[in-house]
Amino acid sequence: MDYVSPKEVAGAMMNAAVTKSSLPVKDLLIRSMLSGALLAISVVLAFAAVTQTKIPLIGAIVFPVGFVIIIALGLELVTGSFALVPLAFLEKKISAGTMLKNLLWVFTGNLIGSLLFAFFYWAASTQMGTSTAPGAVEQMMVTVAEKKTIAYAQIGTAGLATAFVKAILCNWMVCMGVVMGLTSKSTIGKILCAGMPIFIFFALGYEHAVVNMFVIPAGIMFGAKVSISDWWLYNQLIVTAGNIVGGLVFTGMAVYYTHGKQTEDQELMLQKAA
Repeated sequence: MDYVSPKEVAGAMMNAAVTKSSLPVKDLLIRSMLSGALLAISVVLAFAAVTQTKIPLIGAIVFPVGFVIIIALGLELVTGSFALVPLAFLEKKISAGTMLKNLLWVFTGNLIGSLLFAFFYWAASTQMGTSTAPGAVEQMMVTVAEKKTIAYAQIGTAGLATAFVKAILCNWMVCMGVVMGLTSKSTIGKILCAGMPIFIFFALGYEHAVVNMFVIPAGIMFGAKVSISDWWLYNQLIVTAGNIVGGLVFTGMAVYYTHGKQTEDQELMLQKAA
């Protein structure tokens, strides 16, 4: 049996949180840069599938490829860390400084990897800027970048609130993918369990901070009428905040405190009763 019980998963979540928190900056940057690039590649793959088939659901089916590679190779994705690393702080296993340092470096690495692939993709697609006619995938990036920023800005506070809620819903599923990846010891089991929630978030069009680190700047490179301040003020900052809430509250804390912490409390009660 390669199935891992929820109680064991809760323990694995805390172990993963402590392990992540102890990684040196070098490893955090390398692993997070790779993760940013892999998610960016997955976005391009998904957009290619959508533009070729005209069926959005096909894009959602192929998008989890990058995420399962991240899980299989033990790389660092800040949105996944939002569900785990703060747990170690809440349980007093790491300091606030250690938690913030970890999340900041992983966020930075994800951003660098995403931007690096965005530049490479732009360079390859435009023949180093000599071709200005965007293809179907590139035009989709432009449309999505504008939809994720100026479309929210046009409706003011309601737009920002919408982005925040979509970000909560997104990382609820993304972090569920991280946790589900711990429920199996086999490679195929991890792929299937981790991939299902990722399919859900992408199919429903929710907001993911690391995906947006690629798709918005890439859209800008291909001509989207979006400024750097539009990107950060109307999407990146508010989406990151929503991802923190969705990942930590609705996945990390919810799963850990019903399976891991509750079990610890029950064992203490039994010991006292004995």
